[in-house]
Amino acid sequence: MAKATAFIDLNTEIDQVWQLIGGFDSLPDWLPFIPQSALSEGGRVRTLKSIAGDTIIERLLDFNDAERRYSYTILSGPAPVRDYEATLRVLPGDDGQGSRVEWFGSFIPEGISDAEATALFTTIYEDGLAALKRAIER
Repeated sequence: MAKATAFIDLNTEIDQVWQLIGGFDSLPDWLPFIPQSALSEGGRVRTLKSIAGDTIIERLLDFNDAERRYSYTILSGPAPVRDYEATLRVLPGDDGQGSRVEWFGSFIPEGISDAEATALFTTIYEDGLAALKRAIER
């Protein structure tokens, strides 16, 4: 099983960050390469459209508003992996100021190496968190 992780520190209060990213349907609000999201199954499944035209369907596995985190799995999509599970969470900043956003996942590559899959998702997470920073700073 391969893993990827990324984080970003923001000079923004933890509750403000969570308000922006904490909704399972909120990716289009801060992630420009996912301009569309639609919920189904009582808010537990999201169908995403990427700017490339791909459809990604994900299921919410766990949501904890008090701990400002949620975990999800990919049900279908173009990524060359299976058994994907990821978590997005917001933590207090190290110095008690601001916040830290972490995005991490594990998966089994299909047709590519562990290193290639790890690089793919590390880039997705890092690019996503950079986009979050731009959205927060607007």
